[in-house]
Amino acid sequence: MAGHRAAAYVFTVALALGVLASIPAAVQSIGVCYGVIGDGLPSASDVVQLYRSKGITGMRIYFPDSNALRALSGSGINLVIDTGNDQLRNLAASTSNAAAWVKTNIQAYQGLTIRYITVGNEVSGSDRQFILPAMKNVNAALSAVGLGGIKVSTAVQSGVTQGFPPSQGTFSSSDGSHMPPIAQYLASTGAPLLANIYPYFAYKGTPSIDIKYALFTAPGTVVHDDGSGKDYQNLFDALVDTMYSALESAGAGRVPIVVSESGWPSAGDAAATTGNARTYNQNLINHVGNGTPKRPGRIETYIFAMFNENRKTGLETERHFGLFNPDKSPAYSINF
Repeated sequence: MAGHRAAAYVFTVALALGVLASIPAAVQSIGVCYGVIGDGLPSASDVVQLYRSKGITGMRIYFPDSNALRALSGSGINLVIDTGNDQLRNLAASTSNAAAWVKTNIQAYQGLTIRYITVGNEVSGSDRQFILPAMKNVNAALSAVGLGGIKVSTAVQSGVTQGFPPSQGTFSSSDGSHMPPIAQYLASTGAPLLANIYPYFAYKGTPSIDIKYALFTAPGTVVHDDGSGKDYQNLFDALVDTMYSALESAGAGRVPIVVSESGWPSAGDAAATTGNARTYNQNLINHVGNGTPKRPGRIETYIFAMFNENRKTGLETERHFGLFNPDKSPAYSINF
């Protein structure tokens, strides 16, 4: 999770085998992101056991963590692997670099169920120019070794969009040069766009937002979208559908969205309480099987995060997004 995302949310909401096991045709709606920027975290094998004991069927990791990849072998857990932003230039430089990365980080591990490789997470500044060529090179490298069933994408935050209500969503002017080509490429490969969706940051940055709208507890419609005729009872759906509208505006309306991060902190701010975190995440789990007004049906979603990570930088809330403490005790009760 990138510490700069809050400002982008304010802007957005103010405007509005053999080698790998085969990719399953259908998966459960909820996974959980596994970050490791903390002291005293359990071993990777214990983490995988915890996922399985809680019935969590999906995991996102933020780099090709060899300990995690070994522990996941044969687990049946659906996996999202980030390349790491530090690899973007290398992967964009040549297909041979991408082939070497795939050999070292994908082919070397047996018995994994990999759904997506994420080439860049919330990439900003000049590095955005490397996302698309890196995606193309990784796709080519996977196809060359018979692993073309793994979808290659990138993860973005809501600040790449602008417009309100959701039907007016477009890619923002600062992102207009790189997002439409990425969206069109995803349409050509059949891969989803991964989106990090945080009603918490939108709520914190926009005083006019009712916390009930952010927590899925509003008793009725909060936003009526005249452009689409859709009604919005929660902010999560509005943020996701704004992203869908942006994809449509870029000529990539067939591209599905996978919510690659969403969560609520349990400490570090007045709105960051265990009660609010429990309410948001439980309601998110209960909600995602319904999809959004624009795209009814299941929306694959990954909660951020499995553990509180005390070594994260940025605001104090960044260290309190975990569902569990490092000793594996629940930060609060949650039912998957």
